[in-house]
Amino acid sequence: MTESTFDTVLVANRGEIARRIIRTLRRLGIRSVAVYSDADAGAPHVAEADAAVRIGAAPAAESYLDIDAVIAAARVTGAQAIHPGYGFLSESVGLAEACAESGIAFVGPSVEALQIMGDKAKAREHVIRHGVPVVPGFDAKGLSDLEIAEEAASVGFPLLVKPSAGGGGKGMEVVSGPGGLSSALASARRVAAAAFGDDSLILERLIRRPRHIEVQVFGDVHGTVIALGERECTLQRRHQKVVEEAPSAGVPERTRALLLDAAVQAAESVDYVGAGTVEFLIDADAPDEVFFIEMNTRLQVEHPVTEEVTGLDLVELQLRVAAGLPLPPAPPLRGHAVEARIYAESPERGFLPSTGRVLLFDAPAGVRVDSAVETGSEVSGFYDPMIAKVIAVAEDRATALERLDAALGRTVVLGVETNIAFLRALCQDRRVIAGDLDTGLIETLLPFAAPAPTSAMLAAAGAEAGRDRRRAPDPLRAGGAWSALADAGASTLAFLTEDGEILDAPARAEGAAVAAAGADGAIWVTAEGRTARLMPLDRRQRMLRRLAALERAAAATDPEARAPMPGGVVAVHVADGTVVTAGDPLVSIEAMKMEHPVTAPHDGTVHLLVALGDQVRRDQPVARVSTAPEPGTTEEDR
Repeated sequence: MTESTFDTVLVANRGEIARRIIRTLRRLGIRSVAVYSDADAGAPHVAEADAAVRIGAAPAAESYLDIDAVIAAARVTGAQAIHPGYGFLSESVGLAEACAESGIAFVGPSVEALQIMGDKAKAREHVIRHGVPVVPGFDAKGLSDLEIAEEAASVGFPLLVKPSAGGGGKGMEVVSGPGGLSSALASARRVAAAAFGDDSLILERLIRRPRHIEVQVFGDVHGTVIALGERECTLQRRHQKVVEEAPSAGVPERTRALLLDAAVQAAESVDYVGAGTVEFLIDADAPDEVFFIEMNTRLQVEHPVTEEVTGLDLVELQLRVAAGLPLPPAPPLRGHAVEARIYAESPERGFLPSTGRVLLFDAPAGVRVDSAVETGSEVSGFYDPMIAKVIAVAEDRATALERLDAALGRTVVLGVETNIAFLRALCQDRRVIAGDLDTGLIETLLPFAAPAPTSAMLAAAGAEAGRDRRRAPDPLRAGGAWSALADAGASTLAFLTEDGEILDAPARAEGAAVAAAGADGAIWVTAEGRTARLMPLDRRQRMLRRLAALERAAAATDPEARAPMPGGVVAVHVADGTVVTAGDPLVSIEAMKMEHPVTAPHDGTVHLLVALGDQVRRDQPVARVSTAPEPGTTEEDR
């Protein structure tokens, strides 16, 4: 055993956080044990650990959320401690209790602290008793929808509906008035039950221009609790953080002192041990009050920005505390750090998740990159869509933002869609640069239009298409676009974009771009953060595409409602044969912890093509809406 921790530690997680924990374990000379599902058998965290144990099938409920499987893996590998990372079992009372029963150290707080702070409603009542200010609201557990509606009216709208268990913005719904409450409750309960196994809800008054500030706290078994500064987590989309920074962007010193004091007070109230984050809201227009919203009893996704401004390794600190060693004094903060989360998603398509094989991943130099993927990795629909984090550091905030933006422009991810172009737009937004932030800022940038491929990107795609068709023949491509292109000159090459636009590839162009060919013949290309998936076309295909587009423009609305992303059908909102109007929700699809409704394309009668629990592909028809007949039309007339 090292002076600070253990001989062997099992990491009960996956992706970038598992790799990041393993990195610290390796530096400390501690043997690392990874666990993995069938979907992750070839994942980077499995290869990087000293040992790895399969714990189940691809769905998280059958693997990463299986406490018995995790404990069994720890026992068989001789692990003395389990580090749960974040998400999954990181705030699980059941895992903490199982560790205690097995004589294994849980790298996290006590069972009592988890029970109190892991439940938002319970945490709220607890901190109120200890003098910590909270946003007006109520616990909806055990209340009927009618009783909830009555309580909601007394608190006042707009309201935020959120699950009592879990975090990360999952299941949160904003309700503007009484009419939207019922559907918001149903959706929040459904997501909460699926993500956390608990559909209990709390409702709180919505602050109209909120800033989301959190404080990193640490406690040890000797009764010491320290605060390691605050983080600005205001730039969010649907309550999911996108860009975080430390310290916050211009919070007054008096407010900063209130935040740190209230955070320590909340942690001390449960004799907190380990890493935790106390989250607050402040009003962007009147930042003189702080409101407690929750405490996350684990390491946070955004912990790297705190590490960069404190010089501490928070995972090492967690291990020391779990081993019973005392905390060091809180160091002074230095400089400014900003982190951007790269998601496998399509901002121009409403941030729908993207899945597939990563054809090329190239991290930028000069900044910190915590990545879940590498070239060849498979991004599946079973887990969270975050695939990497880019963290830039500088002496001041403006320079840190500039370095982050430049680094994102050098980041290459081909094979799946990402939000990199959107992140760059966010870094360049004048309000972000000025620090004039609120949690609704991102919504003002939507809808987001994907930047058009540059001439350099089209030229690089053309060159890659030429290289790919000269490689060894692939029987899957025989007779398709590629065999036709084999006899076509470069000057005739064109590309079809995801939006159906046809673009000609120039023979050459100024600028640099990187391209790679997918197994389906598509060419992925990127330059300065812009990425496009382009399908090569020869002259005949180009002509046929243009004719088809003209025919579609002249035709009526497509009667088929299609899945916007691959996933599972988690709700069916109408019965077969129901008469609906355009925009009515028909079914809801869930993937990567995101739920998306599929709506009726026009008025008519629904014919369902899927059932609850079905797995669907992207663009798969899930329902057909036939046009309603004119009044008085008979079956014979039709």
